Amino acid sequence: MKLPRLTAVIEKEGNWYVATCPELGVASQGRSLEEAEAMIQEAVELLVEEADETEIRRRLNRGVKVKKLELAHA
Repeated sequence: MKLPRLTAVIEKEGNWYVATCPELGVASQGRSLEEAEAMIQEAVELLVEEADETEIRRRLNRGVKVKKLELAHA
């Protein structure tokens, strides 16, 4: 199954960086930005390796859309 380009959102929360992949509903964390990025990559790869195609399609089709916004007045 060919996956679309996925998004990783990483936010600092206290002493941790929390990472999510909104399209698949996957989350992870790390003590640094780099660690959080590596952890979310690993979590997404693990899901794709272990979940069947039906589960991946269900997660992709749960109504989440990620879009870049272009502002007219910046």
